[in-house]
Amino acid sequence: MPIVLVRIDDRLVHGQVVEGWVPQLGAQEVVVVSDGAAQDETQALLMRMALPESVGLQILRVSEAPARLAVCAGKPEKALVLAPGPQEVLELLKQGVRLERVNVGGLHYSAGRVQLGKAIFLSRADREAILEIGRRGVRVEGRAVPGDAEVDIVALIGSGGPGQP
Repeated sequence: MPIVLVRIDDRLVHGQVVEGWVPQLGAQEVVVVSDGAAQDETQALLMRMALPESVGLQILRVSEAPARLAVCAGKPEKALVLAPGPQEVLELLKQGVRLERVNVGGLHYSAGRVQLGKAIFLSRADREAILEIGRRGVRVEGRAVPGDAEVDIVALIGSGGPGQP
């Protein structure tokens, strides 16, 4: 299954994903990589209900995801991978998953996070993980929906972007 997009979004499956990204990418499967979601039956049920019946859903622990993604790599179905934060994506890279691009779509405000973009608030750990993802040769772009202009998140962090300490 070719991975057509890896998206970091703390909301995982929601309107922007279902109405914007899935149809734009022609995704036939959504793979959620989140230890928390993999343990939460209610969240899993809500994500399943939000997606069209024609779109498959896999919810995996971070440790399970690389093997599953490798097994599925040869399948023709297009997959959209969702992770709640950059740490999960960095862990995929450390475990050998090859990625060219990561989209940061939504990391919302909580205490200790600094605003970087329209819906992107980063903690120090988020910034460090994103910079490490970039050092591994992965393009990290910020964009909420497919029609938005891409923003180079690594460059924005490196430049001390808006609100950076």
